[in-house]
Formats: sequence, C-alpha cells, structure tokens
Amino acid sequence: MHRGKEMGATRNSLMSYPLIHYLSLTILLACSDVSHASRTRYYKFDIIMKNYTRLCHTRSIVTVNGQFPGPKIVVRDEDRLVVKVTNHVKDNVTLHWHGVRQLQSGWADGPAYVTQCPIQTGQTYVYNFTIRGQRGTLFWHAHISWLRVTLYGPIVILPKKGVPYPFPKPYKEVPILFGEWFNSDPEAIIAQSLQSGGGPNVSDAYTINGLPGPLYNCSAKDTFKLKVKPGKTYLLRIVNAALNDELFFSIANHTLTIVDVDASYIKPLDTQILLITPGQTTDVLLQTKIQSPHATFLMAARPYATGQGTFDNSTVAGLLEYPPTSHMKSLPLLKPTLPALNDSAFATNFTSKLRSLANEQFPANVPKHIDRKFFFTVGLGTEPCSKNQTCQGPNGTKFAAAVNNVSWTLPTTALLQAHYFGNWSKVYTTDFPVNPPFPFNYTGTPPNNTFVSNGTKVVVLNFNTSVELVMQDTSILGVESHPLHLHGYDFFVVGQGIGNFDPTKDPAKFNLIDPVSRNTVGVPSGGWVAIRFFADNPGVWLMHCHLEVHTSWGLRMAWVVNDGPLPSQKLLPPPSDLPLC
Repeated sequence: MHRGKEMGATRNSLMSYPLIHYLSLTILLACSDVSHASRTRYYKFDIIMKNYTRLCHTRSIVTVNGQFPGPKIVVRDEDRLVVKVTNHVKDNVTLHWHGVRQLQSGWADGPAYVTQCPIQTGQTYVYNFTIRGQRGTLFWHAHISWLRVTLYGPIVILPKKGVPYPFPKPYKEVPILFGEWFNSDPEAIIAQSLQSGGGPNVSDAYTINGLPGPLYNCSAKDTFKLKVKPGKTYLLRIVNAALNDELFFSIANHTLTIVDVDASYIKPLDTQILLITPGQTTDVLLQTKIQSPHATFLMAARPYATGQGTFDNSTVAGLLEYPPTSHMKSLPLLKPTLPALNDSAFATNFTSKLRSLANEQFPANVPKHIDRKFFFTVGLGTEPCSKNQTCQGPNGTKFAAAVNNVSWTLPTTALLQAHYFGNWSKVYTTDFPVNPPFPFNYTGTPPNNTFVSNGTKVVVLNFNTSVELVMQDTSILGVESHPLHLHGYDFFVVGQGIGNFDPTKDPAKFNLIDPVSRNTVGVPSGGWVAIRFFADNPGVWLMHCHLEVHTSWGLRMAWVVNDGPLPSQKLLPPPSDLPLC
C-alpha cells in the first residue's frame, strides 16, 4: 500500500540532488528490497518567498519549495533522513524535526542558539539523523522567532517493512494539519509586541492544510474537502501546527478512534471530540458509514482558551463528503458540537483517558526508581518597562513568562557548541533552580511582586539519570494551560491534577503501568502534570511552551545531558557544515 507513496517521496526529493547521492540511494533501495534494511531518504528544502492569498489578502510568505503547508516527509522506523536546507530569504532560518528523538544527533535538532546557529541568507545546512523506535506522525517546523507560522509540514513514520500496524489496516491515510493565517507579517507582529511589552495581535483565521474554510469571509473556495467512500477505514494523521492555540476538533456524526499520539501507539480510544495542543500529533481511525448518507459533514476546530489575553475566537472547517447517491440538488450540512472555549473539565477528562499500549511488543518502560526530582512552576509574569518608554503590559510593565521565575535570555552562541567544546561558562550557567525560588499558593491569590528574573540557565544531568518532573501552572496574571514540549525525549505522563501539587498525597495516584508517552503535554489550567523519563540522550535539549508568544516571552529552559561511558552513549562531533553565528 505504501510502496508507491514512499518511492514517490524519494523520487520527488531527489530531483535536484547530486547524482552520486542518487546512485548510492538507488543501490540502497535495491539492496533493501532483499534484506529489508533501513534506507536513507534524501530531501531538498529551499527556503523561498512565495505569494499566497487567503481571506482575500495576498501576502508574500516564507515557504519550503514554495509549498504551504510544506512538503510531506515519509520515512520508516530506523530510516536515515538527510534534508539539505538552503536559505534564500532575508530571515535567519532553522528547522526542527519536532518529536524526533535525535539520539546522538543533537546537532540536527534545530532550535536556534540552542543546538545550532541559524542558517543565514545564502547558506546551506544538511540535517542528518535517524528515526529510532518511533511510529506514527510527527512534524517539522521552523524554530526561530515566529517563522513556523508558515514553515511546517508532516513527518509520516511508517513501521519497519513487514511490520503491521497494531490496529486495522486503513484504506487510506490523510494528513490533517491545523495552522494559523495572519493577514499581516507575523514577524512584524511579534517584534512590535516585544517592543511595546503588550500582547501580540492574534491570527485572522485557523487553517486545515493551509485552507481557512467556509466559515470565514471570502474563503468558501479555500476549503479542505475530505472525499471518502462508504464502509472504509481512514487514518487521519492530525497535527496541531498552530502558533498560539490549543484546539478542539470534531467531525459531525462520526466517531474518531485515537490509536497513536506523538508517534507512540496507545490503547485505542473512541471519542467524538479530541483536544490537541500546538506541538502534539494525534492519529485517528475514521470509520465511514456503510452506505452513502444523504448529507455532507462539517469537520471543525476551534480554540480551547484558558488565559485572560485575547485569542482568535473563530472556527476553521472542512468538509467530509461521500459520493452522491441521488440527484438531490443540495445535501444537508451537518455540524458538530464543540465544547465551550474554556471547558477545562473536558480537557482534563480527555487527557486522563490516554494510555500507552504497554504490551510485550510495545512495552512502557516507565522509570520506577527516581534519581532526581524537580518541581517547576510555569506561567506568566512581568518585567519593568525600560526608562523613557511607555509599556502596554499590566500596570505599565512588559509581559514576560518564566519557568521557576527564570525568564530565558536567548544567547548569541549555540549552547550545544559551548557544551561540546567546554567553553560553556561564557554562554550559560548551571544553576537553574530545581524548585520555585519563592514558594506561594500557586493557584490561589497571586503574589504582589510579579517580576521575573532573567538568565540563560540549565539543569545538568548525568547520562541515564531517571527524572521525575512536576510542572505546576500558576495564577500570576491568571491561570492558563501551557503545552510544554521537551526536545530530544519522549516522556511518560504519570499524573495530573487541578490545584496545587501535593508531594505527600498525589504520587500515590501516579500511573506507572501504562501512562501515555508524549513529547508535548498540556500543563492543566490551574493545575499540575507529572512526567518521568530516562536522560539517555546526550546533548543540550530545550524545553519550552509551544504557545509561541509564551516562548517569545521567555517560557523556556534547557537540560544538558552528559555523555555516557560507551561509544553509543556519546554525542557525535559536529558536522563540518554546522552554521556559524
């Protein structure tokens, strides 16, 4: 079923690749048909400007190969991926392969000034890494400023050849990518926001596969249509690539069966509605009706919004269409019912139902004995306004965001280089607080002083340390859900709750049997989440909120994981074409 699709992906990406690579890949493909060996897949990404029109606004946007959303990458578990990226635009660019473990290949992870300096105008960098032990859907996106608003695309990870899915084989697979559209330049929006200290302007529409859909002005023709056949099973590979919004999603009169999240299989879960935060992926089976119904079905998504700031309060829609069964001129359009915008009870209930497969073939190796425990508060705060400036944040301050009251200062040299070459002391400090420096009633009355501190601080871990991290939302400037993404790792979500985490009572309720494995988790609004992982991947790994405005305000930190004793446990040397700052 996938053979033609795979070969097509490889062929398209090879069109402008050097002949020697093409010949070596041809030999590899021929050999692997016999031995089922893993393959190397080559893609060429040219970062170029291209005009696109949405909502009757034409704008020149940053794209890969002129595509919006960007190209789909198709690989198998254990394949090597080589992506040659050339930057033809004025902005500095990096690309992040979101959710890919990057074992020993941290140089390819992509966050600007963390694992690499940006690719400057006219420069090329080759991302070279191997997929290991992951199956499902991930995505790639820019990881500098707000460029990921248009620079993103899906990564489809198929099982190894001959290995079936642990669920019924779908008739067809369809990527569903949620995004946001801005009529004005997002780079100008965030620059203005950081200058004024106020909240940024929100997007003008959400999109499905780059299309806003019929509920927006001037967008009826820009509607994603999923044409299906009766009595078939479709695998929808859903990605939330939106910049700043968690989303509820539903298809009218259809049940979705979730089978995979963040490229990790789960126990199948039936739902009418799913919640997906920016940075998360969700694979669902859609079973179509046995016979063509006399109706068209709306698939719709709208935000789950918990903060007090402004947000894009609109709904993106696409159409699920069956073949016509009669000469009816117009079919009724059935619409789904989505939860209220601030339905935190639904969010908590939904996320608590997800469970790893945790069987013999796909075990859940949850750390039972913990070497190091951490407690991080995540939330908003403020910074003083600069002298001779009027600021638009709370009470004339600037908005900020922090982890344990430390708001991240972006360095001018990449942390991974500083770590690898031993000159880190000039770039970062290793004194990131493992507990909040000022304990208070985190979800109660906020403290009078809302100022954050600033710094480029990291936590250093020895190789294979077992880690438990509790992340606690705070009520400073209002409680809010925060989708936290950890680079370089999947982690187990062992517990969550509303209110303040209780270190004596709550751990007794942790699920250490089959907790869901993720790379991005929502810290509940006015609540906490507990995760566990083994620090078995050497390098420097960013952890940040995937609401881009919060990242811009400083809601990020980094983990430095030291090498282990064996060759397979050490970070490899940097590639020769690693960009310079």
